[in-house]
Amino acid sequence: VQLQASGGGLVQAGGSLRLSCAASGNIFSMNAVGWYRQAPGEQRELVAGIGSGGRTNYADSVRGRFTISRDNAKNTAYLQMNSLKPEDTAVYYCNTKIARTGATYWGQGTLVTVSS
Repeated sequence: VQLQASGGGLVQAGGSLRLSCAASGNIFSMNAVGWYRQAPGEQRELVAGIGSGGRTNYADSVRGRFTISRDNAKNTAYLQMNSLKPEDTAVYYCNTKIARTGATYWGQGTLVTVSS
């Protein structure tokens, strides 16, 4: 299983970005997907998740601004980020846990920088 995250970049506060996480196979339709982030000097934290049945959950800090989704036909998950704030600056990682085996896989991370 390989995950390829992309879409990060530099954006001004109030702007938007969409992150993508492409999987090497048909994984996301049957397993949960999560987006995490890690700011310098901070622990990695869960930003948003989507279960195999489509239920979503969000960190309080991003609820109402970020939307997680997936396109099973494209084996890709997304994180739409709106109304970005400087405190959203971090490296963002996608993650999936294979329900059948319990194995967890991570993408390589994509840097999001929000300027004030």
